[in-house]
Amino acid sequence: MLGNKVVLITGAAHRIGASTAQLLHAEGMNLVLHYRSSRDAAQKLQEKLLEKRPDSVILVQTDLHKIDNLPALVKEATDAWGRLDVLINNASTFYQTPINRATEKQWDDLMGTNLKAPFFLSKAAAAQLKKNQGCIINMVDIHAERPLKAYPIYSMAKAGLVMMTRALASELGPEVRVNGVAPGAILWPENIDDITKQRIVSRTFLKRKGEPNDIASAILYLIRDARYMSGQILTIDGGRSLNS
Repeated sequence: MLGNKVVLITGAAHRIGASTAQLLHAEGMNLVLHYRSSRDAAQKLQEKLLEKRPDSVILVQTDLHKIDNLPALVKEATDAWGRLDVLINNASTFYQTPINRATEKQWDDLMGTNLKAPFFLSKAAAAQLKKNQGCIINMVDIHAERPLKAYPIYSMAKAGLVMMTRALASELGPEVRVNGVAPGAILWPENIDDITKQRIVSRTFLKRKGEPNDIASAILYLIRDARYMSGQILTIDGGRSLNS
């Protein structure tokens, strides 16, 4: 069903992006894997996937902050197989910005990666996606609804991405479906201690953290099965966001 369809994944070299790439590749999709600086990791992932299916993966490199480069990124993706069916806005930046130390540079960085770039990349890809009745999937966060202390700019950017998902569903329908995925405790950030990990897991209904493939599976569902779904956010957090 997904054979020969083409997906562009931003920030695809590591973590959830890489897991998503592997699952969609196994389903028969051709991949355009974006990276900014993780060239070695991207090449290793490409080589691994090409061993399974030749001529099915290309790499594209760009800094998503450079908005003027995004149309060329979409053209490169489209030229590879003559089409583009899915855009996954996965690339993200995450770090603390407590209000007493937050800077304009941090604002521009976090808003740029998490909100501005997905908007303008979606804009650049819209014509191709409309042509192929495609879809956009945005990587949101449960903290778009409940802000994470010491991360106000990140939380605001992801909240904006939720609204962008809904707005673009309206703007690009009926040809293009636009949905999002909001992960909970999937991969731990750096410098988190075991006590904090235990506290987070204890607040989930399932009493365990998730895995990157849980997110990849949700993305596959949105691409393959959610034909009458647009403007929605799938929350994949073991029930944590419902537990006050």
